Amino acid sequence: MKKIVILGGGYGGVLTAKKLAKKFKNDKDVEIKLIDRNPYHTLLTELHEVSANRAPEDSIKIDLKKIFAGLKVDVVLDEISNIDFKNKKLKSDKATYAYDYLVIGTGSKPTFFGIPGAEENTFSFWSYDDAVALKRQIRDMYTKAAQEKNAAVRRSMLTFVIIGAGFTGVELVGEMAEQREELCKEFYIDPSEVRLIVADMAPKILPILPDKLIQKAEARLRKMNVEIVTGAKITEVGKGSVALGEKNIVDAQTIVWTAGVEGSEIVGNLEVQQQGRKRIVTNENLESVDHKNVYVVGDNIFFIPEGETRPVPQMVENAEQAAPVIAGNITADIKGTAKKAYKPGFHGTMVSIGSRYGVANVGLPGKLFMLTGFMAMLSKHFINMFYLSQVVGFNKVWTYMMHEFFHVENRKSFLGGHFSKRSPNFWLVPLRMLLGGMWLYEGIDKMKKIWEDPDKIFLIPAAPFATDAASSASVAVDAVKDTVDAQSAASAVTTAKEAVEALPVPGFVYDITNWFMDLMFYNNDGTYTFLAKWFQIGMVCAEIVFGIMLIVGLFTAIASIATIGMAVMIWSTKMASTEMLWYVGAAIATIGGSGSIFGLDYYVLPWLKKQWKRIPLVRRWYLYTD
Repeated sequence: MKKIVILGGGYGGVLTAKKLAKKFKNDKDVEIKLIDRNPYHTLLTELHEVSANRAPEDSIKIDLKKIFAGLKVDVVLDEISNIDFKNKKLKSDKATYAYDYLVIGTGSKPTFFGIPGAEENTFSFWSYDDAVALKRQIRDMYTKAAQEKNAAVRRSMLTFVIIGAGFTGVELVGEMAEQREELCKEFYIDPSEVRLIVADMAPKILPILPDKLIQKAEARLRKMNVEIVTGAKITEVGKGSVALGEKNIVDAQTIVWTAGVEGSEIVGNLEVQQQGRKRIVTNENLESVDHKNVYVVGDNIFFIPEGETRPVPQMVENAEQAAPVIAGNITADIKGTAKKAYKPGFHGTMVSIGSRYGVANVGLPGKLFMLTGFMAMLSKHFINMFYLSQVVGFNKVWTYMMHEFFHVENRKSFLGGHFSKRSPNFWLVPLRMLLGGMWLYEGIDKMKKIWEDPDKIFLIPAAPFATDAASSASVAVDAVKDTVDAQSAASAVTTAKEAVEALPVPGFVYDITNWFMDLMFYNNDGTYTFLAKWFQIGMVCAEIVFGIMLIVGLFTAIASIATIGMAVMIWSTKMASTEMLWYVGAAIATIGGSGSIFGLDYYVLPWLKKQWKRIPLVRRWYLYTD
């Protein structure tokens, strides 16, 4: 039995465990264990959204049990205090875990560079708990300031300083600036009283980005009334103050530290070769240079790729690309095949400044493009959803879309508020029942004709090459009688022509429809095939069934979409009048949850959801919503 242990449930640890589980899913001689002190995986790139109350707290957490549901990965909740490389064991206060292969992915922690008071007097910003604590601190300061009479104390309460103008600091201050208006309105505070400062010892913000994007980011921050302080040597952080240079002492009761990171505490204490703030030196296979059965993933890697002068960056994409290499190399080691070298090809970086604006330098390795505004935010959301699709598939992508696009208050989405406005579903009940009643009426009316003469075809137009002109005219009359109750054959033919012209159909669509009908519904002499009869019966039954479903509110979304499909089929044959537009518009309106009020969906869907989640395949591929 080969024992593989992944230490850490961060980006790299989770992806490595999933890749290994896939490779050894049918191998009973391989055991995979992931150990983390938290029962959840944290989306560290989205912490700022929780701190500024744009997204709910649970939106940045993913249950590790959910991630590995149906996979052969044993999730263990424990905090490892020591690693015995010689005897291949991990030790905690309560247990010892043996391994044959170890993957270290414990991530990073803030580094304070030895600055006096920095660790004791600032809010760190590197975990779920940090984000929640800061969220409460921000609101607490506004609450207390609203009641404070002392001007100096009130000013310090409403001053927020973010130390570190890299991606994390800029994203956080951007969110806080956007939140300022809401909190000021709630607590009756003049926005001019609130001071937001982002400071860094470096000469410019976001130094990894091109200068053009840096200028765009600075302009956006200043537009949001954020003070930017660069080239400022942070000499000391006191209780309620920070020295941004020798003469610039800022009184603030909220000082957030985002200035840098170093290897986690356990990594710092390991007897392995380290460089660059406690990162483990690896070879090209991402193995520790000291221990060939120990691999390193994510922020813990110190590796300089061939042809580069700097080590791989500490960012999510590094973890995403390292994980499959590590999983492949462990597999190769077990099976005795060749290992592969790590050759990363990064696709750029992006930073959001509030919910509606961002800057990005993204593209293909070696060819990056600068994006700002809408396109930058689009790329950020696309990359986030791509990552989430690898971790918890459809389930988390759906949740992410709800938080970022549809369940967003105060227009805090790069799409604005156009998709986030919600109204009670009970307003749609009359429309749903009227739409269902109309389809039911149409179906019953047609069913009477079928009952009288099952061979009578009136829902499919006569073949354009039919040899019997009189028969064709008769079919046209019948078709019109079915929809407009014509009084005479002559007027019916005229009305049929008008109905055909009412909703135009593009030529290529009509040609495709004709090709299909020629294949399925017409004989060589222009008469109908037996399929035409059963298609007509099926369409009429569908009108009745979907009409009833809409009336009683059962599987309303399916019924609404199906009626749109029927309308499109009728339109493609040039038999749809302008009235069909009403049917389609009403069906679109009733797709989204209209059956959950005074409908059977209120009872049926929750029950089905529970049963659906119990299916192993569904759990394995996360094909459900919470």
